Amino acid sequence: LLSKTGYLPIGTVRSEASRQALLDGTAGIGASPDSPPIPPESVVVCDITNSDTSSLNDIVKECDAVMICTSAKPAPTGEINEETKRPKFGFPNGQPELVDWIGQKNLIDAAKNTGKDMHVVLCSSMGGTNPENSLNNLGKVTNEDGTTSGGDILKWKRKAEVYLIESGLPYTVVHPGGLLNEPGNERELCLGVDDKIPGTTNNSVPREDVANVMIAALENDSYRGRSFDLVSKPVGEGEVTTDYKNLVDSLGGKNCDYSLGEIA
Repeated sequence: LLSKTGYLPIGTVRSEASRQALLDGTAGIGASPDSPPIPPESVVVCDITNSDTSSLNDIVKECDAVMICTSAKPAPTGEINEETKRPKFGFPNGQPELVDWIGQKNLIDAAKNTGKDMHVVLCSSMGGTNPENSLNNLGKVTNEDGTTSGGDILKWKRKAEVYLIESGLPYTVVHPGGLLNEPGNERELCLGVDDKIPGTTNNSVPREDVANVMIAALENDSYRGRSFDLVSKPVGEGEVTTDYKNLVDSLGGKNCDYSLGEIA
């Protein structure tokens, strides 16, 4: 967004250390070494998971649209699952319920509180139609009474999606496949719904291409009121996508079905 005319984006991070790391490490997050640095005024500290949302409300009320790209981030705990013999994962910076549900709900509420009919573009994830998706097991623990707690990241993401759809705000929900740290603008992009995408068996997409689709949602009314999945073909297969209106039109009016899968 910083490179596009007409935009004054503001990114939020949860700590001053994260803010400084972002300002210092632009090339490390996908930009080329010769890219201009991120202006300090474009990154602010605001923890969207806080129960006190006054600072979040102050930031959002000055905006014309909101793009939600937050997600709980799993990390190895150092333990091994005795049954599967695989590493255990946890969420050291917040469980999905906190980040993907409460935090995203706070952002949606902040957008609604502006009274501006603000367009919210939400980056979520594919896989939500399958409650048994392995991503839901990350960070999940079995309690002494046999119940489980934690994890279920796709179910909490899906809860936030439904909340946005039912909020009355203009919305776009993008479910990317596996995210690639590879250049964008080099592949044919493919859309589908309900974890089924015609035209390719590939299930991944460069982060830059996800960003391009999210920006296209701001610039093209055809993306409003839409929820869809996104992947790309391998480089060299098909034609590189440049017409983003034609891309969303390829869905033929279809949207994701939230009666499928489970919602936390």
